[in-house]
Amino acid sequence: MRSKIKAITFDLWDTLFADDTDEPKRQKAGFPPKPVERRELVHQYLHRHAPIARDLVDAAYNAADAAFNKVWHEHYVTWTVRERLSIVFKALKRELPEKELAELIRLHEEMELRFRPDPAPGAGEALRTLKPRYKLGVISDAIFTPGRALRQLLDGEGWLGLFDSLVFSDEVGCSKPQRLVFETAAAQLGVDLGEIVHIGDRESNDVDGPHAVGARAVLFTGIKDRGSAKSQADAVCDDFARLPAVLEQMDQS
Repeated sequence: MRSKIKAITFDLWDTLFADDTDEPKRQKAGFPPKPVERRELVHQYLHRHAPIARDLVDAAYNAADAAFNKVWHEHYVTWTVRERLSIVFKALKRELPEKELAELIRLHEEMELRFRPDPAPGAGEALRTLKPRYKLGVISDAIFTPGRALRQLLDGEGWLGLFDSLVFSDEVGCSKPQRLVFETAAAQLGVDLGEIVHIGDRESNDVDGPHAVGARAVLFTGIKDRGSAKSQADAVCDDFARLPAVLEQMDQS
């Protein structure tokens, strides 16, 4: 017999927030897409000290992105922005004074705080409905935006105080579906892994990951449906308004 559900953990991107919904806001304000601005910033900072061709910066940055994605997808580690930029600078045989490097890192890390992504429709209402019944947590990979800035995104929606646990890959040292991220959440929440249901949009991270540690999983398709027809999730939810009922049904079955 399965344990009663005591805690719900949420993925962040394309679950609580709709990823890249900040891009139209950036365009309207006259800003380039985030990948372009990141490369422009590196070029700008390096060019202050000595001329450098933009195409060289782009090539080095593209290589660093490819390396990041390989490590992320195959080894479940998300390098920090500092680590990513160090690869770019090594490839270009360039350095920056620490003060300028720290500012460049900050601009990367806080880019999504200037133009914020939209919350998923109904997410706030669902969180407030679930809060009296369950302990709540977030388990999120940090790609460019680190845990400290992701907390600010949550706080901007008035959600930060709703969560009893926040697990970000840059802080715990690995990303989903690694066992450690779910164990860390369980420890922070004060529950057993079998008493957790994780909500997320990716089968490998948000379904296979929880299942491997004995937790349950709901595939969320309210923003993007990444293969729900073949999902092994315990349930599929396409609307946050339905989530409380989905969880109740899971607890009764």
